Amino acid sequence: MVLADLKIKMNSLLATVFEKTEVESFFYLLIDFRLNLSKMDFLLAPGVEVGAEDALFFESAIQKLRLEQPIQYILGETEFYSLKFKVTEDTLIPRPETEELVDWIVKDYSHYKKEEGQSNLSILDIGTGSGCIPISLAKNLSKAKVTSVDVSVVAIAIAKENADANNVAVSFISDSILAPKIVSDSKNIFDVIVSNPPYVRNLEKQEIKKNVLNYEPHLALFVEDDDALIFYKKITEYALRHLKKGGVLYFEINQYLGKETVELIKYLGFKTVELRKDMSGNDRMIKAFGF
Repeated sequence: MVLADLKIKMNSLLATVFEKTEVESFFYLLIDFRLNLSKMDFLLAPGVEVGAEDALFFESAIQKLRLEQPIQYILGETEFYSLKFKVTEDTLIPRPETEELVDWIVKDYSHYKKEEGQSNLSILDIGTGSGCIPISLAKNLSKAKVTSVDVSVVAIAIAKENADANNVAVSFISDSILAPKIVSDSKNIFDVIVSNPPYVRNLEKQEIKKNVLNYEPHLALFVEDDDALIFYKKITEYALRHLKKGGVLYFEINQYLGKETVELIKYLGFKTVELRKDMSGNDRMIKAFGF
């Protein structure tokens, strides 16, 4: 089989599941991952032969895609904030909206490079998953002390691998923010606390695509309808005790609960809460300070 035939086969077998442009993006991701060939390489030489072992890999990938398994899990990796991350079905696939949250923090604290010295900056990430938030922050605020916590021991192990692969130092802790034991120690005083906690209500499951609902970890996605803001409440209460004077709390939030989340954070004690929309125009991020 040659690459051009493989592309035709993918388009044929996946046409009922995905748009043509999405199938093409899968094709180019797969040949880059497996054969180290770019889109331009293919366009210049579409008649490249695919070996037997590679053909088996592509056949398996196509069958997984037909079942709507995320391409990131098939490849075992994804890109986030210009860094590569290992992902498995024990970790959420990082989203572009979360990149916007990271970028907000990086820009807010870029002045530390020039003025105060990043070594004075202490950051806590709550709910690390693949480690995309704390690792990206550690990479871009290189002298900051970054700590990250997750209830999943498996997720912590993957995040540690990603930190090593990206050559950054992050301290990972296995703990539950709903009933913290390790991170509740009063010596942990932070300048920044950031979290992208579970926030999708069960009532919103019908809006979730199959590739997310069937494969990504529900523990990191869903909350009960009658207590949808539980993580925001617990993390805000924790932040009020563990942020330094002048410290800042950042959240990624449920787009449908922007107003309610702002009201909760103010009620609990933060004086200023900024709600920011994502690139799609949805309420998605919060910055809270002044307490």
